[in-house]
Amino acid sequence: MTAAIPDLRHHTAVVTGATGGMGQIIAATLINAGVHVVTVARDSARADTLRARIGVDNEHRLDVIAGDLSRREDLLTAARIIEDRYEQIHILVNNAGAHFPDHRMSSDGVEMHVALDYLAAYGLMTHLDASLRRGRARIVNVASDTLNDTRRIKLAGKPRPPSLDLTHINDLADLNPRTGFVPFEAYTRAKLMTVTAGYALTRSFAPDGVTVNAVHPGIVATGIVDDLIPRSLRPFGTLIRRAMLTPADGAATALRIATDPRLAGVTGRYFNQGSVAVTPPISHDAAVQRKLLTLSEAHFAR
Repeated sequence: MTAAIPDLRHHTAVVTGATGGMGQIIAATLINAGVHVVTVARDSARADTLRARIGVDNEHRLDVIAGDLSRREDLLTAARIIEDRYEQIHILVNNAGAHFPDHRMSSDGVEMHVALDYLAAYGLMTHLDASLRRGRARIVNVASDTLNDTRRIKLAGKPRPPSLDLTHINDLADLNPRTGFVPFEAYTRAKLMTVTAGYALTRSFAPDGVTVNAVHPGIVATGIVDDLIPRSLRPFGTLIRRAMLTPADGAATALRIATDPRLAGVTGRYFNQGSVAVTPPISHDAAVQRKLLTLSEAHFAR
């Protein structure tokens, strides 16, 4: 994959979730292509595994900022540091994410899927604004095609996308309440929110040449997918993983969207692996987009 990436020396990329799995491969591949990569990590030991992967000769191309992207103050601090250090950002890959098996709240009082799988991406897109615009950045939000269908076992029937009714929501803390909480639906809703916000932000970014796209990298054998395997099928987990894409396969898809010269200027698209695909109609609803941006702005304004 490295050979397929154009010469990106003198480019700066921010890659989240870069200390393991697909994100680590994305970061290492960009570094090997000459890119200076910035990431935010809450676990210094995992950050060391990324350093080991890229090798001593490439350490000068990696900047690790300590922080937990599910925490509002950590994200804002990291964004300020990045904008102070880097006048231009050319690539932003929002790859950080997790599936939580039970109801958990962030330190800011927001359900964790909303905090990490949505607000981390939204927060960096909006709080790295100046550097992204100066770099005419390509933003890639790593999504999941579960945003089109929340059924874990798809044998028959119509797809069932997650709900995103914000009509009576006045605070993102009200989303995914404990009562009636379904972890998988909370995860898919957060991915849908990320894609929806990305569509909305394309309009303000477009005059400065910044593009925003989302990508489903395929069903990749990662810890998140392990969590999503239905309990009844877990005895067959090893066989299921063999049928999945490798993290390197998934990384290659995200890297293509971030670097392929043929995609320069393409924005507001959702790619299912390598092909443009559709997302639920609600993701294109202008009123829903406005409400989501308003709620998200309010979260970071506190």
